Amino acid sequence: MKLTCTRSIAPLALALSLAGAVASAAPPPAPNDQATLAEASFDEQVRAARALATSGHREESLAAYTQLLQRSPGNTDVLLGRGQVYAWEKRWPEAEDDLRAATARSPSYAGAWSALGDVYLWSRRPEQAVDAYGRWIDLKPDDAAAYMARGRAHRAAGHTVPAHNDFEVAAALGANPAQVADAQRSLERQARNPEAFVPEGFNWQLLFGAGQTEFSPDRAGWLDYTLSLRRYFESWSLAAEWLKADRFRKTDDAWALDAYVDLWPRAYANLRFQQSPDAILYPETSWRAEVFQGVGQGWELSAGLDQLLFRSNTVDIYSVGAGKYVGAWYLRWKHLFTYSDSSDGNSDQLLGRWYYAGNGDDYLEFRAGKGRSNQDLAGTAGGTSARDSSSAGIAYVNFPHPQWGFKVGASYGDEEDAFVARGTHATLYYRW
Repeated sequence: MKLTCTRSIAPLALALSLAGAVASAAPPPAPNDQATLAEASFDEQVRAARALATSGHREESLAAYTQLLQRSPGNTDVLLGRGQVYAWEKRWPEAEDDLRAATARSPSYAGAWSALGDVYLWSRRPEQAVDAYGRWIDLKPDDAAAYMARGRAHRAAGHTVPAHNDFEVAAALGANPAQVADAQRSLERQARNPEAFVPEGFNWQLLFGAGQTEFSPDRAGWLDYTLSLRRYFESWSLAAEWLKADRFRKTDDAWALDAYVDLWPRAYANLRFQQSPDAILYPETSWRAEVFQGVGQGWELSAGLDQLLFRSNTVDIYSVGAGKYVGAWYLRWKHLFTYSDSSDGNSDQLLGRWYYAGNGDDYLEFRAGKGRSNQDLAGTAGGTSARDSSSAGIAYVNFPHPQWGFKVGASYGDEEDAFVARGTHATLYYRW
């Protein structure tokens, strides 16, 4: 019954749409005026079918396009039109079939490659969208819209650097400056928090990490383990974590909730709550709130507070930071002020992340830090002892497959008149 209605409505609606195209000065034809259909050219009927789609009559438009294909099998304009309507209706297989047929019959049809790229991007197949938009660029290398489209596909696939480059080319070709600026800013969090923001198409990430630290002069080494399961939503993500530490010949466990939440334009926050039932090594309770704000061209400022509630002491850590995305690099400086009842300290940390493969997954990370702590001396009036420390680290992250990857790294720490620490760590990632 539904098929019969659709077939009967399409010619009527098509006749009405053709009224203006065939004779704008003449009065509109009656709804059943088949003469209008017969007199209209094929191209006019194609335009009318598209008008049906853009005015919200998509089922009627699909029926009209199908009738036109029966008259002219393989017509690329009709295949393109019907494929686009299928895409707007999220009927991905049918849309892909029509648009692939159009590109096969007319490989130089830039509009068909553009529409095929849209289908892949909208159906969360960004790698295929990159290829389709690339064909569009090959055919129209001076089209700013083509570079903007491929840049968005690269961004969805986690290809941070190629996305940045495509947006830059689009700007040089005359793309809307505000749109380019918004697109560039959208890359900021992807580069700055690679473990919290993954490419589109994944809703979950599981990671397991382990680390070992050795000391000189010789003393018992440390072992640390982390297991985390993160769920991604449209504007936030939440991880449940389990942590285990073996230090000073003692062991302890803790659990945590860690979230990244969108706030306002170019701003988001990292919120964390952690608790240790036994509180042997970990704080009994700790929490963190850190806010990040994008400013200017690729800059990001941050401010945060961590509070560690040990059973015998409370430690507050205040932080401010500034980061900058430069080409394939992300650079960040962070200053921390640590305060407790018996000590205080200041330290500075530098982080550099090089996206060597041009995507948001694979990178080399470099860290360096330097600080000084002041410890109250027991039994003295206002006496303190100052101690300097320094640290460095390097990590390599690689995803051989979009669903799984690994991270390996090494660290070094030197605390004045105390111990030198050398550590290694590894993490496995799996996402789906």
